[in-house]
Amino acid sequence: MADSAVSPAAVLPTTVPAVTPIPVREMLPWAAFFGTLMLVLLYFVGAEQSALAVFSGDAVHEWVHDGRHLLGFPCH
Repeated sequence: MADSAVSPAAVLPTTVPAVTPIPVREMLPWAAFFGTLMLVLLYFVGAEQSALAVFSGDAVHEWVHDGRHLLGFPCH
């Protein structure tokens, strides 16, 4: 039985992987993309069906109706 035991040194890694920081210039395009996407979504939830409506009818309003209430936008 003692022959099949594994020593703790064989299980643990001997080196720690280095953490490489991501440069800001590589994250900036993604941040701009997601920021723009969030602003577009916020527009459709908060301002669509008003004087600045892009689409006519109630389709967008009905799709985002619960999101408006959740975020505190008045719609009635």
